[in-house]
Amino acid sequence: MAHLQSVCTLTYKKSKSKRPFSPFPQTPPYFFNRINKTLKRRLPLDDIPYPKHPRRLPTILTVEEVARLIDSARNLLDRTLLMVLYSTGMRNCEVRHLQVKDIDSKSMLIHIQRGKGGRNRYVPLSPKLLETLREYWRWMKPKTWLFPGTVHNWRADKPLTPKVVWDACQFAAQHAGIEKRVYAHLLRHSYATHLLEAGADLRTIQLLLGHVRLEHTAVYLHLSRRHLQAFPNPLDTMKVSSLETVHRSRRKHKK
Repeated sequence: MAHLQSVCTLTYKKSKSKRPFSPFPQTPPYFFNRINKTLKRRLPLDDIPYPKHPRRLPTILTVEEVARLIDSARNLLDRTLLMVLYSTGMRNCEVRHLQVKDIDSKSMLIHIQRGKGGRNRYVPLSPKLLETLREYWRWMKPKTWLFPGTVHNWRADKPLTPKVVWDACQFAAQHAGIEKRVYAHLLRHSYATHLLEAGADLRTIQLLLGHVRLEHTAVYLHLSRRHLQAFPNPLDTMKVSSLETVHRSRRKHKK
């Protein structure tokens, strides 16, 4: 196994690509060919070790930053898009394929159809969002898709492109003075974290986000200040000497 790991490292160093090495299912032919060429023989797939994929904590916006982002929207379309993304935790693809009939103002629910994995789910409809959606509908008058796209700058009965959602986030973030990288999924992370800080349990957040596994939702525990600061730090309960007795010099004293 140690020999195979050294081969993997050597294969990575011989690669001319400047991108991080990621021999995962999306690029197995290239990786396996490099291994075979390095060893000068065919190697069984079961003997090739796969590196662990690094898992980074997502960045989130504060409640104040989300409010500034919404207020800095370019027009009513962008403002409604941002409000839907944040107040429902939808993915980019889900909000673009949202239809007018999916808004149930009587039950105060939004039906998300054909989400990730083809699963459907319901999320609550905020009264403030409903007020914005009604004003948006009177202005845009969408028929099938809640956010219709365009063809050659003419409105068409088709969903928006991902670039439109991206541009809406970038424009609002720039004019709001937010230096963080803002995109649709960042609002989803912020929505889940703010729900957790407000007292929602993980199981409820899992259902709202459409996660299959609870471990995918548990990552927001690392982002919630309420949970991170729920208990006192052990250092604060410890009795230590006064700072006045601590030496300020970093020189090592001779014994």
